[in-house]
Amino acid sequence: MSKVPMPFYAGDVSALARTLRRKLKDAETVPGHVEMLNLLVKAEGYRNFQHFKAEFDARQAVEPPEARTAEVNLKRVAKVVRLFDKQGYLTRWPKKYSERLLCLWVMWSRITPRTDYNECEISELLEQQHLFEDHALLRRELADHRMVERTSDGSRYRRMETPPPAEAVEVFRQLR
Repeated sequence: MSKVPMPFYAGDVSALARTLRRKLKDAETVPGHVEMLNLLVKAEGYRNFQHFKAEFDARQAVEPPEARTAEVNLKRVAKVVRLFDKQGYLTRWPKKYSERLLCLWVMWSRITPRTDYNECEISELLEQQHLFEDHALLRRELADHRMVERTSDGSRYRRMETPPPAEAVEVFRQLR
């Protein structure tokens, strides 16, 4: 079984250094591996290393796997954010698939969850989100990428509740 790396974050590295220095100065011998782990995590407010590990495991159980492993391409995020004007309207449909997908996630985020829309309502909602006047394209792409579900005759639409990827979440954050 491979070990999952447990990132350690120190809110104030100066305070961490002072605490470690004081503890090491008071120690009679050089601390062992486990003692050093305990010193590090105690300096950040944990009771001991087991407490730190339990908190880490609890966060891992709650976070979706793709949020833990996905790298956010900030360059792509910046390109996508530039496709939206100051009012949050999508100004043009990007050529690159990866950028299109992030734009679709933004459109998805603006659809009310657990609400049924008829074709006119979803089209009107999408018309209010972009400037290039092709709500049918957006509606079709959202359905094709399983971000919305639609009936076979296309009369009802509903947002699919799936967690967006980390890059999409970063785009949401920057557009706010």
